[in-house]
Amino acid sequence: MIYADNAATTKISESAFKKMLPYLKDQYGNASSQYAIGMHAKDAIEHARQQAANAIGANPFEIIFTSGGSEANNWIFRSVSEMYPNQAIHLITSSIEHHSVLNTCHALEASGIEITYLPVNQKGVIAMNDLQTAIKPNTKLVSLMLANNEIGTIQPIAEIGKFLHGRDILFHTDAVQAVGHIPINVNELQVDFLSASAHKFNGAKGTGFLYKNSAQKILPMIYGGSQELGFRAGTENVAGIVALGYALEENIAAMQATASLLKILVDQTIKGILEKLPFVSMNGDYEKRLPGTVNLRFEGISGESLMHLLDLKGICVSTSSACNAGNDAPSHVLLALGQSEEQAKSAIRISYGRYNTLEEVDIIIENICNACNKILHTIKK
Repeated sequence: MIYADNAATTKISESAFKKMLPYLKDQYGNASSQYAIGMHAKDAIEHARQQAANAIGANPFEIIFTSGGSEANNWIFRSVSEMYPNQAIHLITSSIEHHSVLNTCHALEASGIEITYLPVNQKGVIAMNDLQTAIKPNTKLVSLMLANNEIGTIQPIAEIGKFLHGRDILFHTDAVQAVGHIPINVNELQVDFLSASAHKFNGAKGTGFLYKNSAQKILPMIYGGSQELGFRAGTENVAGIVALGYALEENIAAMQATASLLKILVDQTIKGILEKLPFVSMNGDYEKRLPGTVNLRFEGISGESLMHLLDLKGICVSTSSACNAGNDAPSHVLLALGQSEEQAKSAIRISYGRYNTLEEVDIIIENICNACNKILHTIKK
């Protein structure tokens, strides 16, 4: 099998896996217990909290562990909406956000909250003028993803943070695709909240974190005990949190080398496919994007058919976000770029990770070309 869908999830790193194992078997104590085995679990959590903080330039008391990015994204929107009862408030996001943001916004709209969805250009980037125009006196939150999960485009979050600073508007970024892959410093970005998910940077599924600027307030996600600084009650997923910390630390240490490798893999993929298939084009921004993600449009070919043919050869790619897999609707991200439904349905996403090789790229190129020729031959019949 050749796995090239790392934007959907990543293989857990061997070292992170080994680090988490003791907390599944021998060191299984409850981190809230006062005896040695419980205190050892508590220490492990706090060590991971420091590791996560170091990775994004935060303080450890600004890191709250969650079940993943979707929970953190939901939490921010629902908390802000509940902090202003009986008030007409306005929130801003973009048209290409993850469904955990968009569907939360739709639910909030049903309750009477006004939401503005900023458009993007053909490369998937929002315009500062559109953001500035959208702000109203009752705007309480702006939430924009740092890097898009389908096309890899990176938004100018630092520029937006600088603009919003001092305006009494909370700023959140969904950085699930970015954390562990590109340099991030929350102080440089000037964000109040940031979401991350461990399984996107070679950690375990079911664990993530929310960065919360210590100067900002937020309502608890779960009421109960005092776990997670009093914001998220419930016995912690110690093993998952430990894996998160070590996987992130490992990715940060190897970030520059990994990014260089991924850029080579992506450039070779684009070059190899476009040379052999002139009807293929790239979606998104070629320069301002994640190093390992490329979204390609195969004009006149079903992306879903192409994906399944590749799957038969043991190659894993996707047609859209994993959260929208199995849905026949075209990608909302590609539609937002101005593409037709037919164009949006003709795309596949290839997302490489630290374990991919140039040899795999050659196999992917060969199989994509063969699959396209097979589909075109079938269409002509």
